[in-house]
Amino acid sequence: MAVERIENMESSDGEAVSMTATAAQVTYPIAPGYAVNVRSGPGTSYRIVRVLPEGSRVSISCQRPGDSVSGPYGTTSIWDNIANGEYISDAYVKTGSDGYIAPRCS
Repeated sequence: MAVERIENMESSDGEAVSMTATAAQVTYPIAPGYAVNVRSGPGTSYRIVRVLPEGSRVSISCQRPGDSVSGPYGTTSIWDNIANGEYISDAYVKTGSDGYIAPRCS
């Protein structure tokens, strides 16, 4: 799928949010100064699939409860599904909310 253009918008808290014109997919920044482990499930006991480098942005397709993790954005048991079989703790993602911002994963 070709992406025709990218629009930059600003969220209510002043954070820049990127959206593609064709998919209208919001991305969220990973906490500055952190490389984040991407796991195969919603918990620290799941295997590491890859590591997101500092400065990464992610789209969140759905969220589910899992292990509680403390990070730069607080302590949470919410895990973000960023791709098929790939999860990161919401404690490392600046979503602008302490709760769910995407549908629950089925």
